Amino acid sequence: MPLLEETTVPREHPPTLPVVIIGNGPSGICLSYLLSGYKPYLDPSAVHPNPVLYRKLQETRHLPITEQDLEYLSEGLEGRSGNPVAVLFDTLLHPNADFGYEFPPVLQWRRDKQQHLPHLVLGRATPGGAWHVMEGSMLTISLGIWMELPGINYRDLTNNGKCRGVTNDRATPEEISSYYRNYVKLMGLKHNFVDNTYVTSVQKLFRGPEGEGLENGHGGLGVGGKGVYEGREGEGVDEGGGGGLWEVRGYQRVQGDTHVPFCLFSENVVLATGASDSPAQLGVEGEELPFVFHSISALGLAVSRKKLGPNSDPVLIVGAGLSAADAVLCACNNNISVLHAFRKHVDDPGLIFKQLPKTLYPEYHKVYHMMHSQTHATPNMAATSTTNGLPSMAASVCSKMCSKPQPTTTNMAASGGPVLFPDYTSFPEHRVESFQPDMKCVLQGSNSLKAFKISMALVLIGTHPNLFFLKGQGQYLGLDPTKPISCKQNPVDVHPYTFECTKDPGLFAMGPLVGDNFVRFLKGGALGIASCLLKRLKKKGKLIAEGGGVGGGEFI
Repeated sequence: MPLLEETTVPREHPPTLPVVIIGNGPSGICLSYLLSGYKPYLDPSAVHPNPVLYRKLQETRHLPITEQDLEYLSEGLEGRSGNPVAVLFDTLLHPNADFGYEFPPVLQWRRDKQQHLPHLVLGRATPGGAWHVMEGSMLTISLGIWMELPGINYRDLTNNGKCRGVTNDRATPEEISSYYRNYVKLMGLKHNFVDNTYVTSVQKLFRGPEGEGLENGHGGLGVGGKGVYEGREGEGVDEGGGGGLWEVRGYQRVQGDTHVPFCLFSENVVLATGASDSPAQLGVEGEELPFVFHSISALGLAVSRKKLGPNSDPVLIVGAGLSAADAVLCACNNNISVLHAFRKHVDDPGLIFKQLPKTLYPEYHKVYHMMHSQTHATPNMAATSTTNGLPSMAASVCSKMCSKPQPTTTNMAASGGPVLFPDYTSFPEHRVESFQPDMKCVLQGSNSLKAFKISMALVLIGTHPNLFFLKGQGQYLGLDPTKPISCKQNPVDVHPYTFECTKDPGLFAMGPLVGDNFVRFLKGGALGIASCLLKRLKKKGKLIAEGGGVGGGEFI
């Protein structure tokens, strides 16, 4: 039996699965779709605007894209993802989208009901991943149609095609989470998903000497004898998985707070966990104090409970990304004073706001305008001596509070625009020096320290994936194995066309873990992985035929 104890993980699944997918967000959902018999073909009536790619597609129009040479098809394509298959799949689903066009996909999806690749998708909640816990009042960065998955038009399912303008063609998290949840049901994928599951350990088991069963990566005995293969007569370890099976352990939360442990074995494991598990930390004194938070939801909760209002001390928001901008908008909309600190210069070309068209993202450009025009007037406080490398006036600055910050009028005049929210002040090129128990924060600029009394602090400087269930937190999988996995600085090192981890065959990664943070591009990871697994396991005869034989099917 694959399960250590009684659990609601479906018993009809064989003890050794070809694939286990960890994460039930859009990455896991899209991969499940491609492993469930849905195949993409070139639509006979479609013409791709890229003549070179269109010629390549016509050469093998009788084959699904998953059975073609993805490297050949991807050659020469350019896009906003560093993964070539992501760019390929995006241009097939949204041709010339980066030029502002909304051409229909050139793919026709055909479901081959007679074969699919058995798999399980393990998720902590219902299908949709982190979209279920995001703030409902925000709008997505991507257009709604870019959030859709293959086979079902986003506008058709959400009824959003009737009254959306240019700026409103984006979606709310509630709309997106509903779309993903309904997508799984409508596409017949629900039986592949196991909700409320928490993975606690993933390790590879290797076949030991004859008769000694399987050993785990730590040298201990994993599973005795041939028990792990029972139910899959004649099957050995998947050759493409590096000579071992993967043991996936965890628990499922059932009936409230009851935890039921489980253990599964798989020839391949896909990491589709996203990157929102662990908020990034500043690593400064006082960051653990109860008024310091790392989620925008804390601000919304404080507002709803009337703990913050126009007469409150300012809220400190740290960060220059979109989460920080969302927090600024939330505070300003509720007439709450804002101190906004960030390390970059306001004209830094790397700021995300410079990459967003004003017509589509007017609210973010309002924030950027304030960041640029309503900066704090910095006094000349050059230190004459230092103590332990810090200016000696630090103590006096902390003891003598700064008065209510005022934006510089010179910057406002230079910007040529009005003051959008008078109680907002930005602190470019500043970092947090410390948080104090008496609700003070100390900010350090280029030549000064400033202390302010605040009501709460929101540190919104990004998130990191939490791969605690892998050995060494999965750090060995990164491009730089000496550093933690980071979606931007140190993504998982994968093969560019199969998304198989270069450091651990049989283990795959997709989505933010490999640098694709937008749904529009993470679908390419699903294409690469599905293509690799279907080709690999088809050779071994491990595709499950539901009706016997191959062929036929239906168009959708």
